Amino acid sequence: MPSDPPYGMMDYVLPLRWEDDSGLEELTAYLRAVSRHVRVIVVDGSAPSLFEQHAAAWRGLVVHARPADDLCFANGKVNGVITGMRLTRAEHVIIADDDVRYDRPALARMEALLADAELVRPQNYFARLPWHARWDTARTLLNRSLGADYPGTLGVRRSFFVRMGGYDGDVLFENLELIRTVRAHGGRELRPLDLYVPRLPPDASRFWDQRVRQAYDDLAQPGRMALFLSVLPALGACVRRRRYGLLMAAAGLTVGLAEVGRRRAGGRRVFPGTAALFAPVWVLERAMCSWLALGAALRGGVPYAGRRLRRAAHSVRWLRQTAGSGSLVAWKPAALWDPSQNGFTDDLPHRHSATVALPGSMGSPS
Repeated sequence: MPSDPPYGMMDYVLPLRWEDDSGLEELTAYLRAVSRHVRVIVVDGSAPSLFEQHAAAWRGLVVHARPADDLCFANGKVNGVITGMRLTRAEHVIIADDDVRYDRPALARMEALLADAELVRPQNYFARLPWHARWDTARTLLNRSLGADYPGTLGVRRSFFVRMGGYDGDVLFENLELIRTVRAHGGRELRPLDLYVPRLPPDASRFWDQRVRQAYDDLAQPGRMALFLSVLPALGACVRRRRYGLLMAAAGLTVGLAEVGRRRAGGRRVFPGTAALFAPVWVLERAMCSWLALGAALRGGVPYAGRRLRRAAHSVRWLRQTAGSGSLVAWKPAALWDPSQNGFTDDLPHRHSATVALPGSMGSPS
């Protein structure tokens, strides 16, 4: 099916690694819809049996590839992103987690914004709202009240990504690493708070699994980490001195800040009012998990995919010092232009759909 004109020059990279196929039918329906408008590249680090099932389900819809085996970053998502970027042909590229769900207006807006920026950071919101999604939405609202949130999707300009040499994948907070790398190389970043892109909520067990890991991300933002580490001592001091009114005032201030974030840029149409009420609960949770994250850092890093990741993300200052040094060797621009590396033919971007195995591709999850 021909793509509509506004999206003809945009590619969509989806790094994936599944342990089961419980969401396959829903994701396939989404890929069928979005592939009408953009060229979709799924880099699949799932086990071989799941990879083959995905290949069968998505044949004719997407470019389906394994992560390149010359990429061995500790964070497997980055292996998928860089592999996908090697396979792109459009200048404007969306990178999105497997739970992100773009619609036509959001695709068009992203295309327009990438004409004026090297990186676009949209705003995610949960399409469904079980209790834990409302809880986690409080984090989003607080981030919006003080600046901008960190979504599970970004828009990038391919030529700039190539020039800056990709980004380091031996970090936990890979999206922040990419954002900071773009900034360090002088790229323009846009943060449209009103570009709302839905995402599916995780199940409750995964929500709990992510608590300490998300707190560990704050090690890349020392001021933020220090603030959360101070919450429990301050709470203890208030309780010892029976200053309960001060505690109530602090809780009210937190709810008020979350509500400010909810109201910014028309957010009330996607964020429920009850989410702001979870803000004190989220702050308390993050305060406790921050101490656990600090303990993990002292033990060598947070567990991730069978190993430990020590660094959350590099500072912009460090990245500026290494910009242009060639230290990020994983990116190989020549591979973009070598047909033997990508299996492409000369068909139109929106019509190309295939399962390709990169030379020497991995036979096991990345």
